[in-house]
Amino acid sequence: MAQALDIDRWNLECEFNNTDHRTDLNGVDRLIVRRGQSFTISLYLRSGLYQPGVTSLDCVAETGPQPSEQYGTRASFGLSANIDTSRWSAAVTSPPGDMVALSICSAPDAPIGRYTLTLGQSARIEFILLFNPWCPGDAVYMDNEQSLAEYVLSQDGIIFRGSYKHPIPTPWNFGQFESGILDICLRILDVNPKCLKNPGKDYSGRRNPIYVSRVLSAMVNCNDDKGVLLGRWTNDYAGGVSPMFWRGSVEILYNWETQACQPVRYGQCWVFAAVACSVSRALGIPCRVVTNYLSAHDTNSNLTIERYIDENGDPIQSREMIWNYHCWIESWMTRPDLKPDFNGWQASDPTPQEKSEGVYCCGPIPLRAIKEGELTFKYDAPFVFAEVNADVITFMKKKDGNTSNVTNNTVVGQKISTKSVGSDAREDITHLYKFPEGSDEEREAFKRANHQNKLLKQQQNQGLHLAIKVTADMRKGCDFDVFAVVTNNTQSEKKCRLVFGSCALSYNGSMGANCGFKDLLNVELPPGGERRVPLRLNYSKYGDNLTEDNLIRLAALLLDYSTGEAMLAVRNIVLENPEIKIRILGEPKENRKLAAELTLKNPLPEPLENCCFSIEGANLTGGHVISERLGSSVGPGEDAKVKVYFTPTHSGLRKLVVDFDSTKLCHVKGYRNVIIGK
Repeated sequence: MAQALDIDRWNLECEFNNTDHRTDLNGVDRLIVRRGQSFTISLYLRSGLYQPGVTSLDCVAETGPQPSEQYGTRASFGLSANIDTSRWSAAVTSPPGDMVALSICSAPDAPIGRYTLTLGQSARIEFILLFNPWCPGDAVYMDNEQSLAEYVLSQDGIIFRGSYKHPIPTPWNFGQFESGILDICLRILDVNPKCLKNPGKDYSGRRNPIYVSRVLSAMVNCNDDKGVLLGRWTNDYAGGVSPMFWRGSVEILYNWETQACQPVRYGQCWVFAAVACSVSRALGIPCRVVTNYLSAHDTNSNLTIERYIDENGDPIQSREMIWNYHCWIESWMTRPDLKPDFNGWQASDPTPQEKSEGVYCCGPIPLRAIKEGELTFKYDAPFVFAEVNADVITFMKKKDGNTSNVTNNTVVGQKISTKSVGSDAREDITHLYKFPEGSDEEREAFKRANHQNKLLKQQQNQGLHLAIKVTADMRKGCDFDVFAVVTNNTQSEKKCRLVFGSCALSYNGSMGANCGFKDLLNVELPPGGERRVPLRLNYSKYGDNLTEDNLIRLAALLLDYSTGEAMLAVRNIVLENPEIKIRILGEPKENRKLAAELTLKNPLPEPLENCCFSIEGANLTGGHVISERLGSSVGPGEDAKVKVYFTPTHSGLRKLVVDFDSTKLCHVKGYRNVIIGK
């Protein structure tokens, strides 16, 4: 007859198990393991010995408020001769005696989250179970160690902003293993409306990364729920801070937790995406932030953005916008709910733009479905397809109320970018979303997506050509020229009107105040001739009008008197912030105090007041932001300089993220990679 083990006490061997399961950066004070991989705990017996084939042990693993075997949130199993990694199983791996080494393995499709494991009559242990991208049986399995190091384990990264002609890398502290962050991520799942409505079903759904990533895309914004962030796209950030303020996700998640799940104010697309990336990586889903330059926001699903301008070329605002850039995330998983070959990277977007199934969320949708024009695939394929492929049609509204078509060459979905694996370089992933322009495959995808406008568009080689050219010296604080270049490719002389204007711009396409304007009523061009028309942009004019995005929209409108045709060229330029120089003083070692000397030269022709440097970094600043204010103003051409002290807690390559803020120069970002020795 089988004899039950009489367990007196136990040791969860957290340091060994967490290290083996690559969760040790969360700490080793509690058991955190990944699914489909065994872990071993030590049981000390009160009486009797473990005897193979004689001793029995009833094990029950449970998660959620209503555990049930039907929902997969409860599993009962006994001792086996060997571990079976395809299901919940347990086996003894020690020789007979009064100490038992018990190996336990969860099913590779078990729901993630907090578990209670009951062993026999007397032992109850608790642990956290995460997705396991190292396990071939897990839906998030990724077969590449360098990619796993980047997309799961790396706690910092680069998000690309700026413009498609000039992508600017912005450092970000994801901090997914900082103290308390994993608990906050599980809390996000617990307060989601689906869980509040039907906890049993929601906990069961947590076995599926498709379900979890869709919940996260809704919960990172607060539009329908107790989500993490409130978006704000005006320049009024009363009651919170500008989205530019944030250097990482940790402070945002801490604030949400301490504010009893009230939304943190404020976020914009890169902040929403970065927080979603932190939570995904914390839970074990490989994830990356991507940037789509010239991203279309198509509100009526006709794959066309209709833009209207007045007779000066100034845009008339509408809900359909072209964002200078837009960020979302990609998560790695299989798609058994779709036909084969749609596994791998899936796009989802936590920025609240349009509702999906009644909720502000978007995705996950396979990148391959976007590329091939499979718009019926789940979830939200038409919206993402339009973001990278929409056609742009421009109309001019005249004073008499009539409208006319304007030729323009805006192509949406440019330079789709993410951080490279193992380096800070930009990786261009446009080819994962789109076939080469003009290729047969692109035509096939457009046919499948019923994208008629793009199919009908022939290359219009017009007689007149209009372009905007810029020079390299466009730095904040400088005066500089930009140029409208008009070329006459016809055999006859042309007389034209050229309107050349500029205005401040937010990254989501909203226009600000005028930064310089020119209206030439009589531009004459001989056959084959070219005119370069300069527009001077003076800091005295643009300085106070710029938003924190440092963007200026240049627009040239050309009217051909002989044909009545109009042509529009638009280019968004981004003004470079000065560089923050970061010098590390002393030898970087774990648990030893270090200093960073931070320097920024004032590039403006006026003094900077209220200057403040802030730093943070995963395993560098203890999960906190360290700030240092300057006591005095910094004159034109002078250096702002401080020393900041911090104590690294773990060895390895870490990113120190730095932010400089002042009255006239807001939220300048910089970073330095630091190798911390043991």
